[in-house]
Amino acid sequence: MADTESTEKTEAPAAPTGRQLAAARAFVAAHGKPSKAVVERIGRVGARVVLVGADGALGDVVVPSPETGEALVEAVEDLQAATWDAETVNATVIGPAHRRRMAVSFLRR
Repeated sequence: MADTESTEKTEAPAAPTGRQLAAARAFVAAHGKPSKAVVERIGRVGARVVLVGADGALGDVVVPSPETGEALVEAVEDLQAATWDAETVNATVIGPAHRRRMAVSFLRR
């Protein structure tokens, strides 16, 4: 039996867009250096880059893949790759406004 080549094409992950880079850079500028970023897969949609500012603020940027998220983190100065370890979790400050916003988004489901 002859070997058959795979017909699947391996595509390079999409590079972060200018808009995604600008959003992450603006977050770092507004919330302090260094900021942290946790890349989380969110299914077919891609990945969510959760940003944690030096001041404890939370933000996010949605990208098409975890690889794009990792590239975004590497491209933004003063943004450090992180995981949800105790240090990162304890660095977050979730205030009343954020809790209300999360409650509203939960209730809309």
